[in-house]
Amino acid sequence: MAASASERPQFISSNGGNRSFSNAPLIDNSDPNQIIVPEKKSWKNFFAYLGPGFLVSIAYIDPGNFETDLQAGAQYKYELLWIILVASCAALVIQSLAANLGVVTGKHLAEHCRAEYSEVPNFLLWVVAEIAVVACDIPEVIGTAFALNMLFSIPVWIGVLLTGLSTLMLLALQQYGVRKLEFLIAFLVFTIALCFVIELHYSKPDPGEVLHGLFVPQLKGNGATGLAISLLGAMVMPHNLFLHSALVLSRKIPRSSTGIKEACRFYLIESGLALMIAFLINVSVISVSGAVCNAPDLTPEDRAKCEDLDLNKASFLLRNVVGKWSSKLFAIALLASGQSSTITGTYAGQYVMQGFLDLRLEPWLRNFLTRCLAIIPSLIVALIGGSAGAGKLIIIASMILSFELPFALVPLLKFTSCKTKMGSHVNHMAITTLTWVIGALIMGINIYYIVSSFTKLLIHSHMKLALVIFCGILGFSGIAIYLASIAYLVFRKNRKASPLLASTNSQTVETLPRQDIVDMQLHGKAAASDLD
Repeated sequence: MAASASERPQFISSNGGNRSFSNAPLIDNSDPNQIIVPEKKSWKNFFAYLGPGFLVSIAYIDPGNFETDLQAGAQYKYELLWIILVASCAALVIQSLAANLGVVTGKHLAEHCRAEYSEVPNFLLWVVAEIAVVACDIPEVIGTAFALNMLFSIPVWIGVLLTGLSTLMLLALQQYGVRKLEFLIAFLVFTIALCFVIELHYSKPDPGEVLHGLFVPQLKGNGATGLAISLLGAMVMPHNLFLHSALVLSRKIPRSSTGIKEACRFYLIESGLALMIAFLINVSVISVSGAVCNAPDLTPEDRAKCEDLDLNKASFLLRNVVGKWSSKLFAIALLASGQSSTITGTYAGQYVMQGFLDLRLEPWLRNFLTRCLAIIPSLIVALIGGSAGAGKLIIIASMILSFELPFALVPLLKFTSCKTKMGSHVNHMAITTLTWVIGALIMGINIYYIVSSFTKLLIHSHMKLALVIFCGILGFSGIAIYLASIAYLVFRKNRKASPLLASTNSQTVETLPRQDIVDMQLHGKAAASDLD
């Protein structure tokens, strides 16, 4: 039975009054840009859910991933492929949780944080999330600059400045609507995949060794642990959790128990498809790098490049070993990766700002601010350290993302544990336990690496004893604050779970897509009204 007018969800209008969804819909049904999921249950509904997963998958194949993949293959051949497999499986579980949070509750992760935490913790979480967005943007800036250098011989530092023009590309795309934007992103993902499939064909890695690297965990040699952390940080990114939980709100789904379960199931399948393609691309990059840098006929000059491989050196290496066309193909894939990341990075930053602070900016302004914060350090490093310094900055940015992951992952795990129960109690407990185990492993690896690396740095430093003691006190104090912050998020008792947007027992009540989310994707205008 349909809900009565008094039972329908209410929202606050711009003039402060309550209005029902039936009298004032958030988005006009005649709008051709809205994505409506039919109420009738059918496998064809899957096509209505296609899109968000591919936007999210871009973060798994951005220039930061390429940089760490290339170094992993060059230094350890195929030995670190298992990290990609584990990270991809963990990413699928975590991303599906983010999507479920948005589908079931009608609010994205940043909004839940604002509702749950007091002013100071909420502000600090926002600062950490913004740093993550900027850290994600740095590899994009440098990667695009490298791609322009490979294709048009433009100096890296000039390429860094030119990446600011990607804002114009984003604005040009938005006028065509969110659906066409999602199709473009999917096209760019498949373009990247095609480029590396061709590279893989000509580099001819050994299939047996690749499979051994995928399924036999090992960490050998100095620096393997650090590079594994970088791979993990480049794969599972904190800003992606905010992004995915918000992107699913652009769909109009039936607010019945069956409709919500169908949405969660189809989003899981869609995310799995997109992340599988991203996984295969990452495996291809490592395999190509491993095969090329371990070729028996490698010249001493090319072998030296492999010892300190970055995105820029990779083009020269591929050109010398495989052929000139291979270098151009790699550059095209890198350019597609960097430019597509512009869109997802801007959306993530917008959702973070809107959710934590209830503040919305025009997308071009949001993109400009984020890009400036990313361009400044990239430009300084490119001018002083050249392409080698820029490559090291990508690794640092990836490690920052890995260390910041707990501050998005823990709130997500806690919110999904109490707000998104849709199946049986046993299934819900099993999924919750699995996700907490995955989160604990990721956070444990990060913490171990921080402590061990800092300890080794102090032991092997040539500083005076007094300075070593001072740095040790300062550093371990910072680590203690980091651990205490994570512990606060883990052990803090959440408030009582908020009700869903509409009763899941109803078979006919529907919720329209969130107007503010749709506006950010289509036109960048602030919504005239918000959900209560």
